[in-house]
Amino acid sequence: MDQKNMTILDHIEELRKRLVIIVVFFVLAVIVSFFLSQPLIKWLQHASIVHDITMNAFRVTDPFKVFMQMAFVLAFIMTSPVILYQLWAFISPGLLEKERRVTLSYIPVSVTLFLAGVLFAYFVLFPFVIRFMLGLSGNMDIQTTIGINEYFHFLFQITIPFGVLFQLPVVVLFLTRLGIVTPAFLRQVRKYAYFILIVVAAFITPPDVISHMMVTVPLLLLYEISIWISKIGYKKAQASQAEQERAINEPQ
Repeated sequence: MDQKNMTILDHIEELRKRLVIIVVFFVLAVIVSFFLSQPLIKWLQHASIVHDITMNAFRVTDPFKVFMQMAFVLAFIMTSPVILYQLWAFISPGLLEKERRVTLSYIPVSVTLFLAGVLFAYFVLFPFVIRFMLGLSGNMDIQTTIGINEYFHFLFQITIPFGVLFQLPVVVLFLTRLGIVTPAFLRQVRKYAYFILIVVAAFITPPDVISHMMVTVPLLLLYEISIWISKIGYKKAQASQAEQERAINEPQ
């Protein structure tokens, strides 16, 4: 059905259908994650980063809680392409054919960037954070006892936000193609964006300069890359619009 001819109830029904599909895939992903969570938890416990650290359960329910957290995180990652596709399918009737093809190609790029952000946080940032925390405990003569629940909560707190932040170029390009932002606007608000990114970096890193810079520099580079990508997307959007205007103005 043409989106222009759809009523509010039609939109609500379409949204409900998309949400049902997402929920079904998420439930299936959770079931699959039940078989993957335990091996992955064991691997993360014995990774070189924390090889000499013993994980402890301070509550009887801690292992189950960690297991379920891992299952839901894995399920979310596995379902993310479906979520993005359903979002695209919901808004695509309002886009031109060329815009539909372009925005559809954002889905694999978005998933790849999310995984890249998670891997960067785990293999680059997380070891520095762990070493900093353990070094601080040693300097203060504090015996560190790590709970399995607290460890994985901290791990998710470091890695998942980075996966989300790495979506910045895709989000900016998407907003540019929709005409919501322009490269000029992004350059105009650069100093405010820098400030926000520096504050975000301060929240997800320990209070030492090296760790903070390891987070801040990639985020600022991502913003600059986003401006460059927005410039390319903006030129293509302008060219597409000019082509449409010429097609309309051409005599039949």
